[in-house]
Amino acid sequence: MTQAHLTLSAIVITRNEANNLHDCLQSMHELVDEIIVVDSQSTDNTVAIAQQHGAKVAQPADWPGFGPQKNRALDLATCDWVFSIDADERVTPELAAEIKHLLQLGDANVAYKVPRLSSYCGKFIRHAGWQPDYVLRLFKRGTARFSDDLVHERVVTAQPVHALKNHLLHYSYLNFSQVLSKVDAYSTASAKQAYARGKRSSVAGALGHGAWAFF
Repeated sequence: MTQAHLTLSAIVITRNEANNLHDCLQSMHELVDEIIVVDSQSTDNTVAIAQQHGAKVAQPADWPGFGPQKNRALDLATCDWVFSIDADERVTPELAAEIKHLLQLGDANVAYKVPRLSSYCGKFIRHAGWQPDYVLRLFKRGTARFSDDLVHERVVTAQPVHALKNHLLHYSYLNFSQVLSKVDAYSTASAKQAYARGKRSSVAGALGHGAWAFF
């Protein structure tokens, strides 16, 4: 009896990602059966690029934070499996082949983390805790959700998580001005999230944390 083909949805959330999105979606061209893009009111060509790749695009009027926004994308997925990817990430041919093989086998595992290799200002970083950077991105639909964190969201599942071998590429910071912009945006969101949870800090605590991170 022939094994049924398991289908795969890719989910992406975006805002003004015209410089990234084509390469991201192109890297999954022969891998996924469906692309879901939830866009946060982009003012560039992000939506047009998504539509050129055949993506199903939703544009909610509000921004609830990264975790809730990714859950919106997840709720729109219809395939057997889901692969979550950010616009500044790329699936390597080796990773695509590994995922294809896994879906063809139809094994009993339902959640996989992927080793991510990140580029910082044009150079892939292979030390200082940047590699291997395992991220849970592939899971059977219905077995996982994203946390409700405003930033630094994660996939939450009660199922055992297994590891894939091949890398997901992450073009995190193309230049130093982008570093400053992202740090500002993420630190503000993180501070709001921590305050909402009742966490407080001090100048001494901030300096100590920074010194330890630098060390």
